[in-house]
Amino acid sequence: MRSRPDAAMLAPFNIPQFLRSQPLFVDVDEAALQRLAASCRLAAAARGEPVLWAGARCDAVFIVARGQVRLYMTAPNGNEKVIELVGPGQSFAEALVFMERPCPVHAQALQDTLLVQVPRQALLQEVQHDAAFAMGMLAGLSRRLHGLVQDVQASALQSGLQRVVGYLLRDVNPDEPGPAVVSLPAAKATVASLLSLTPEYFSRVLHELESAGLLRIARRDIHLPDPAALARHVAGA
Repeated sequence: MRSRPDAAMLAPFNIPQFLRSQPLFVDVDEAALQRLAASCRLAAAARGEPVLWAGARCDAVFIVARGQVRLYMTAPNGNEKVIELVGPGQSFAEALVFMERPCPVHAQALQDTLLVQVPRQALLQEVQHDAAFAMGMLAGLSRRLHGLVQDVQASALQSGLQRVVGYLLRDVNPDEPGPAVVSLPAAKATVASLLSLTPEYFSRVLHELESAGLLRIARRDIHLPDPAALARHVAGA
């Protein structure tokens, strides 16, 4: 990963303004925000370039400013399991900087990506002096843990169809009338791995739902003419 970002990735970029827009730092006073911003580092990663390797030391929290990062694990046989897709405004490695343990997953840029790295020492100083900031960090870690628990629950207790439909409807309210469009954040194979499905099974489910008139596939855009009908279909199944 390049520690000095390309000029095209940097301009225009304002670290204090960016931090102020993040939920973790929204209530931090201006003096603390400026201290954190001064300690931050910018790093750019080209598409396909690694950001972190499993086993590597992690001494900063990463916040995606532009682009997208996938967190994944690799099995001894070479198979990969996507753990999470991290987009603009989202962060990763929060727990690692406090645990001081090696990174358990790989992180790779799926697009040309700009990252803001907030060093561990700067975070610890603010946690020690600002209880509200410490609570914000705990809340962020709790949300991440809750999301991982939900993913494990879905993989263990839901059918493949339920996982696919649940993913498509995660940001759609089926009770609101009218069509919706869901844009897959990455290639279908990546999304399939995120859902613990094979790419072939994921594609088959999408095409079966398309044949039933419940959705229409247009590359990465999934058009849902009637989200409520899709929700009823999976409930009936």
